[in-house]
Amino acid sequence: MPIITDTIASRLPLAEEEIGPRHPGALYQNATGAFEVLVLITDPSEAAQLLRRDSARWAVIVRDVLRADGEPFVTGAVWTSEDRLVRPGRANEKFAPAA
Repeated sequence: MPIITDTIASRLPLAEEEIGPRHPGALYQNATGAFEVLVLITDPSEAAQLLRRDSARWAVIVRDVLRADGEPFVTGAVWTSEDRLVRPGRANEKFAPAA
């Protein structure tokens, strides 16, 4: 039998791949709305607490800009081919005020 050398960890996508271009200030759109990224959380313990999911490695706080009553909310949804970047954010800032 061949020896399998790769581990589960080596098959997991990198957090950066899952986050995609969602940095503070970024605006992206998908089938459920258009979202401005307010905060990117990359501390796994903080992300796990916010998402109430022990396996969370990151989280983003976004606001739906198409809704007049759009309140900020936390999401851990990965970036997919269905997401479209409308405006890039600033990768080096932790927080960007809403537009």
